Amino acid sequence: MLLADEQEDMIDRYLESGDMFALYDDDLKTICVVVEIDKETCELKNIATYKKYQGKGYAKALISFISDYYKNNYKTMLVGTDETPTILSFYESYGFEKKSR
Repeated sequence: MLLADEQEDMIDRYLESGDMFALYDDDLKTICVVVEIDKETCELKNIATYKKYQGKGYAKALISFISDYYKNNYKTMLVGTDETPTILSFYESYGFEKKSR
């Protein structure tokens, strides 16, 4: 989790209230945490793939799984992230849209 969020205290806050998912392919490749914001909205709080497995489609597979898993329970899935162009394009490539707060 620290690969995607360097603040361990922040991870501790949402880890207990969220659902953790792990993708294994012989060993652990990618993990994520999703939390409920309200009855219509959930948020992908953290997704992390070990560096040596990045670019191999593991995050895409996990995002696809969680999107399908939550589609009947929530109208919207949010992702909170910084404004780094690479990170924004990563999420946009999976169908997320940029919204200003």
